[in-house]
Amino acid sequence: MEDPGTVYFTGTAGAGKTSLVRATADWMRSAGYATTVVNLDPGSEGSSLEPDVDIREWVRLAEVQDEYGLGPNGAQVAAADMIALKVFDLRQAVEELKSDYVLIDTPGQIELFAFREASKAMVDALGGDRSAVAFLYDPALTRSAGGFVSLRMLSATIEFRFRLPIIPILSKVDVLKSEQLTEILAWSEDPTALYDAVTREAPTPEVQLSTELFRAIESMEPLSNLLPVSAQEGTGIENVYRSFQQIFGADEDLEPSQATGPE
Repeated sequence: MEDPGTVYFTGTAGAGKTSLVRATADWMRSAGYATTVVNLDPGSEGSSLEPDVDIREWVRLAEVQDEYGLGPNGAQVAAADMIALKVFDLRQAVEELKSDYVLIDTPGQIELFAFREASKAMVDALGGDRSAVAFLYDPALTRSAGGFVSLRMLSATIEFRFRLPIIPILSKVDVLKSEQLTEILAWSEDPTALYDAVTREAPTPEVQLSTELFRAIESMEPLSNLLPVSAQEGTGIENVYRSFQQIFGADEDLEPSQATGPE
């Protein structure tokens, strides 16, 4: 059996990673695809996600804090490195479920996933070359052209770090007005429209910096495949799945009858 397609959902805090993992898993299971959900956040306290494999079985943030006398930030860093030591336990737990897809909810602090060497080692061990990253563009930040540019660069940094396909997702579109959604999608497809929007913003140092960053973005491919998605309303989830298939299935749809998983 071929290794499952493994997708890491990441983005800035509050972008809606956990909600989208849950909504995507629900959609895929209802369509008949065997899907495993993994929680990779040792500090998760919410109950909205019911993972099949949970890093908190091995590493819990509160326990790391207490045992080593660390503050919240120090405990997060220490926990990230401890998780890397448990990667083969995680992999064994995932393999036992024999799924077609593995959806991984990463920590809310994106830097813990994006910049720790432990994360890169973990990605290599868990999914190898059958991995992808779903990067969530938070509408609270993408409402401004400068915020959009910043997230575009962050997404590019993650792509550079992991050398994996990136699935760009505009999350929580239910909070956007239709004209805001239209404008953001135009920025994603047309560098000129994005540049014009950046230069129209107030001439603060931040915007001037955004203009310089834009020049780097000009050399990148337009985000013509930015996917508008609402976990709340369940819209756009099928397009997320289609992106998985383009990456892992060579555009050939996996029939539900082929899905294998625990009885």
